[in-house]
Amino acid sequence: MIQSMTAFASRSHAEEGQRWNWEIRSVNARGLDIRLRLPDGIDGFEVAVREAITKRFARGNITLNLKLGIEDPKLSLDVDQEFLGVVLKALKTIEQSAGDEGLALSTPTAADILSIKGVLAGPERDTRDHLRAALLADLSVLLDDFSAMRRSEGAALAKVITRELDQLETLIADAKTIADDRRDDQRASIRAAMERVMANTSNIDADRVEQELALIAVKADVTEELDRLGVHIAAARALLTEDKPIGRKFDFLSQEFNREANTLCSKAQSSRLTATGLEIKAVIEKIREQVQNVE
Repeated sequence: MIQSMTAFASRSHAEEGQRWNWEIRSVNARGLDIRLRLPDGIDGFEVAVREAITKRFARGNITLNLKLGIEDPKLSLDVDQEFLGVVLKALKTIEQSAGDEGLALSTPTAADILSIKGVLAGPERDTRDHLRAALLADLSVLLDDFSAMRRSEGAALAKVITRELDQLETLIADAKTIADDRRDDQRASIRAAMERVMANTSNIDADRVEQELALIAVKADVTEELDRLGVHIAAARALLTEDKPIGRKFDFLSQEFNREANTLCSKAQSSRLTATGLEIKAVIEKIREQVQNVE
């Protein structure tokens, strides 16, 4: 089953005095672009989160946010008084140096000072390790939900693409009928033109005329383009059944679709066939737009 690159999931959980909220969303991208907003102070956490996402998804611009909170007031963090004294002394030195240079600095707020790493005494190492393990376990559940939504969106995309492929097959069948009808008209037109030329011109090389007529017939024949479009449709349907990322292959295939449709229109030499060719191009464009969201 194909997956969409457009999806969203969120999750909240609390465990042993800690609470947290996850949010993850993704949009389409040429490759895999992961953007993380994670709390500091958990050793190796960002690397582990990035690896977990990379193992599950191949494409998409994925943004993940994690907000941590304290469920139990008893777990409130303490201020490291010794380190705070060092920070305040350093701030005072900076202010004096700035004053000597005639510079005026804004006074830092308490929040500014508390945001300096080390001012707040963090939990013990074993507590941080336990929190890291709990977060990664919960992340796995979040990614399951996220993947389920990507598959659900992918199923919807597959239905839309299948519907457009059905329409494309109908148009190709119409184009073949028109091309067959056009063939008789072309032969009659060429024959009439030849009779006029033969009646008004002497010393004509009959072999050269036959060669030119054959060349005209080849240039006007659209059988090969219509056949290749049929082959591309079969390939597209096969891709939709694959249980792995197919977005890049499908994007390339949509380009091949468009190339054959352009050639068809350029060789049409018939208003009806040209109109059908333009309809084929319109359906191909709809498919291409949908494929941009396929992983």
